[in-house]
Amino acid sequence: MRAVVQRVSRAQVRPGGAIDAGVVVLLGVAETDTSAEAERLAGKTARLRIFAGDDGKFDRSLLDTGGAALVVSQFTLIADTRKGNRPSFAAAARPEYAEQLYERFCAGLGELGVAVEKGVFGARMELELVNDGPVTIVLEAGR
Repeated sequence: MRAVVQRVSRAQVRPGGAIDAGVVVLLGVAETDTSAEAERLAGKTARLRIFAGDDGKFDRSLLDTGGAALVVSQFTLIADTRKGNRPSFAAAARPEYAEQLYERFCAGLGELGVAVEKGVFGARMELELVNDGPVTIVLEAGR
């Protein structure tokens, strides 16, 4: 499972939801990922200290700031580009399994007190966001 976390001042996905300050999470699910990994990654995302405190250092998380998360499924994050020029998505989870883990990740954020908005799983979406910083962090399950 791979998450690209971008700190934003606002974001929206169509179809789907919108947030003010917080993070956009692009979430890719691999066929070998588990529900436990989705929960751990949700906790890591919620506690990721990428917001500046009074001294300007990154020492605040979504939980500290009350920021929201806009979570968008993105199987292309699981692409294998080692051979040739066409990405292989063979390691991406099948949609029915990926959706379960996507929903588990979103629920995990919500259980920690993070307000969650989502895209529509499996839909073609348009994402607009205003990066704040910009700050972009890649998280992987198990790391």
